[in-house]
Amino acid sequence: MTWRTRVGTSIRGYLSAEREAWLKENRFRNQIQRKGQRNKPMSDCQQRRYTRIAKTRAQVEQVFEAIEQMGGKLLRTIGQARANFTMTMMAACYNLKRLVYFQKAGIEAF
Repeated sequence: MTWRTRVGTSIRGYLSAEREAWLKENRFRNQIQRKGQRNKPMSDCQQRRYTRIAKTRAQVEQVFEAIEQMGGKLLRTIGQARANFTMTMMAACYNLKRLVYFQKAGIEAF
């Protein structure tokens, strides 16, 4: 393991003391979104940080949402190899759908 700090993001909710301790113990940099407080608006710095994290989070969630619409992550297969193949095919289908969208929109994909 290197001595550099690793960057970890979380889509499991918001920061808690337990999560913060785990991140620190495992040498991760905290990239978990923070909640705003009622009657206490977030500072400009906090808002910029929240926006930066939310952009990445939204892009990732769109992919999982599309896979959920194609049948979800519930697989009815026996064996890890078949499950891997099924998820790979779902990812390939998602990529093909995006490619078709780009071509119809006139966007150069490659």
